[in-house]
Amino acid sequence: MKVEIRKAENYDKEEAVICAVSVTEDIRNAVDILRNNGMSIPVTSEGDTLMVKTDSIYYIESVDKRTYVYTKTGCHETKYRLYELEDMLGVGFLRCSKAMIVNIRKIRSVRAELNARLSAELLNGERLIISRGYVKELKKKLGIS
Repeated sequence: MKVEIRKAENYDKEEAVICAVSVTEDIRNAVDILRNNGMSIPVTSEGDTLMVKTDSIYYIESVDKRTYVYTKTGCHETKYRLYELEDMLGVGFLRCSKAMIVNIRKIRSVRAELNARLSAELLNGERLIISRGYVKELKKKLGIS
C-alpha cells in the first residue's frame, strides 16, 4: 500500500483521501481515527477528572439519569447525556438500546435472541442486548445480513 503525505497551506485545506479496492476493517478504523482525531471525553473517577480516549471505550450506559463510560480499566461517570455523546462519537459507535451506546469495534460476536433482538459479546467478555429497533443498523455497520 502506498502512503503519501503532503503539507497543507492551512487547517482549512487539510484533507485525507483513501483509495481502496474494498473497505476493510483496518480502513474503517483508520477513517474513524482520522474523523475523531484521537478524541477524548472527560470523565470522573474517585473524584479525579480523567480524559478517556474514545477508542478505549467499550460502551456507555445511562442509569438513573447518570451516564457511565465503561473501559477496560473500569467504569467512569461523565456529565454528558447519551444523545450528546452519540453526536460527538460518530461512526464507530451505535445506539443499541434506549439507555446504551456500544463501540462496534469492541464487538467480538453477535447472536440472535428472542423477539428479534441480538446479544453482543464484547472483547472484554461482557454481553449486551441489542434492542430490536437497533438491530438493522448494527447489522449494516458490521456488514452482516
